[in-house]
This record gives sequence, structure tokens and C-alpha cells, in this order.
Amino acid sequence: MHPGRLKVHGRAFTHIAEFVPELTALRRDLHAHPELGFEEHYTAKRVVEALKVCGVDEVHTGIGKTGVVAVVRGRRNSSGRMLGLRADMDALPMTEHNDFAWRSTKPGLMHGCGHDGHTAMLVGAARYLAETRNFDGTAVLIFQPGEEGYAGAKAMIEDGLFERFPVQSVYAMHNWPQMRPGTVGINRGAMMAAADRVTIKITGKGGHGAHAYLAVDPVLVAAHIITAVQSIVSRTVRPIDGAVISLCAMQAGDPGAFSVLPGEATLVGTVRTFSPAVQALVERRLNELCSAVALGFGATASVHYERIYPATINTPDEAQFAADVAQSLLGRDHVDREMDPSMGAEDFSFMLQVKPGAYLRLGQGGEGSCFLHNSRYDFNDEVLPLGAALHAGLVEYGMPLGDD
Repeated sequence: MHPGRLKVHGRAFTHIAEFVPELTALRRDLHAHPELGFEEHYTAKRVVEALKVCGVDEVHTGIGKTGVVAVVRGRRNSSGRMLGLRADMDALPMTEHNDFAWRSTKPGLMHGCGHDGHTAMLVGAARYLAETRNFDGTAVLIFQPGEEGYAGAKAMIEDGLFERFPVQSVYAMHNWPQMRPGTVGINRGAMMAAADRVTIKITGKGGHGAHAYLAVDPVLVAAHIITAVQSIVSRTVRPIDGAVISLCAMQAGDPGAFSVLPGEATLVGTVRTFSPAVQALVERRLNELCSAVALGFGATASVHYERIYPATINTPDEAQFAADVAQSLLGRDHVDREMDPSMGAEDFSFMLQVKPGAYLRLGQGGEGSCFLHNSRYDFNDEVLPLGAALHAGLVEYGMPLGDD
């Protein structure tokens, strides 16, 4: 594929398209060398090398452990404005099943979510902004570690990210294989759900499977809890409020001891919600229902509820602005301004709790494409110049240079 096949308007896209081969080479190198959260040493090194070649004004390392921040100053700074752009850098603990030349060289690690592409797009934006500087203010380019369950955004914030770089707003985007290349999706509210971890420990009384009446079977209790908790969403949460409860793993007993009833069982799962009120409701009902079900069988149950990532909520003005920028590049028919939110989670949510901003989805696939976290997924290099141009457009339109 070639960037010329995308119908994109604007000088930024045309400019960036000239160095797409370099961005593609960087993206594929990162894909071949995946690293988990807070272990992105090679990735950060490659990013720093690329940023220095781009000619950015400042490069800061070690923010939030392995995070990198670049600063590009516009042709003028009379506005005093500062705008942030964020890309995530980490990979996933999964085995890749692709066979192309740039497949993962690390067994059990893979860029299965496209963070290699996100990083390359932001490097592309950095190069364009440093070469043109057609804006009035300061662009802050945030290369974040540990998005995949490590709360790297929170780590960067706690490490003084926004004290050192006091942006007025911050933006991020994520590739979306279910959308065609050359399209963007966004809305003015929730884009991604809160992700919580639930651990339910059931304590009964072990015994012999042939004499179950002398035991209190925690496996039976677990089975009833698995079924009962699904009533929380269907019978407690309002239908217009989104929520998902999934109990995804169970541990009890020894598979080799087929006639031994264990004394304990553990269930582990996730809860996804969009509002704090629904989140609190689900947590309360889980505690009440699990305890009551267990008590009915003469067992006990405890619920450990961990709030991992908050919901990713766009601020309305910034979401509308980002959609306008996307529309200027792609046209009205290629920007979905009322995109349905996803029950997936994203730790850019921590940044949006501190600063106004917006999270966009960038089409990269279409019908039949592998979805994220699939062992045969790969980022579509065709959209590299579009993502970079969209990043750059947020800076140029957000901090316009005006008339000389």
C-alpha cells in the first residue's frame, strides 16, 4: 500500500508522506523488538535517536521510569500555549504467529496492539513540526511506557509530567482495525470503559467426592456465584448504563485428585463501566450477592475489588476540536463524531482526569482485519502519515501561527 492511496488533504500529510519509508522502517524495527511495560529500554533508545535526528528542541528521558518527552517550539510563542500529544510504547506478553520479516524476535512478546505504530506516528509528527514550526506555542510529545496494565500514564503524572510540561490540553489516538484506513472516530464523552479486577475467594469444607454431604463444596458455590453475578447487570444496572461483569478464570482443587472436594475456590474476572456511580453500584452488589450465595450453602465468600483504570472520558470542547481537525484532513464523511464507546480500557484516562483532551480512533483495517491482541495482528503502515499528520494538525490548529 502507498500513502498516496489515502484521500487526505493538507500540507502536513504531503510533507510527511515524503519520509514514510523511514517511519515504516522504525515501526517495523520496534515491532521486531517488543518490550513490556517499564522495560522499554530499546524502544526508548530508538525513539530518542529518532527525535534527535528530527531536530526537536529538547528530549527528556526516564519520566515514569522509561518514558520519553520531546519538546518542539513553534515559530512564535506569543500565545504561551502548550499542547500535549501522547503515544504508548509497550508490547504484550503473547506469542506472535505472523511470518513476515519484521515479526517479533522475542519469544512470548509481541506488538499485538499497534503501539509500535503509535510511536512511529508521533515520531513522524515530531519531525514535521520541527522542520516546519508552523505554530505559535510549544508542542509536548509524550512517549508513554506501560499502557498494557502497568498504568504508565499514572506513573508519568506522578513523576511530575504536567508540572514540568504544563500543557493546556492533551490528545491521543489508537488504531482501530474495524475501521477503514482514512477514517477517524470520536465522541464528546466516554470512549473507553473503566477496567476493574475482581477476585472472589470462596471458603468451604473439603472432603471426599463420594461423601459430599459431609463437606461444603466451594466448587458448587462458585458455580452458583458465576451464574448469579450476571443478574447484577441485567437486574440492577439501568439498561441505558453500560456495564459488563466477566468472571474469566477459576482455580479449585487438583485436576489429578478427581474425587477430592477442595476447601477453597477462587474466581477472577473484570468489571467494565463508564460512570463512577455504576462502578460503585456493581462493587457493592458483588459483595452482597457473593456473600449471600455462599452463606446459603454454608460457605463464606470475600470479594477483593481493585480499580485498575478509570474510564476514558473526552472533554466536549476538545473532542469537537479534534473532530474538526480530522475533518479538515479527511472530509466530513470520513469522521464519525458519535462513535460508540468500547468496553476496552485505556490508561490515557489518567491524563484526561488531570487535563482536558480527547482520545481518537484511527481506522487501519476494515472488514476481515485481525482485531487488537490477536496473534496475527500487525499495524497497517499505510496509515502512518495520516496519524502523524493528524497529530501535527492538532498542534497547528490548536496553536495557530496567524498572519506574519
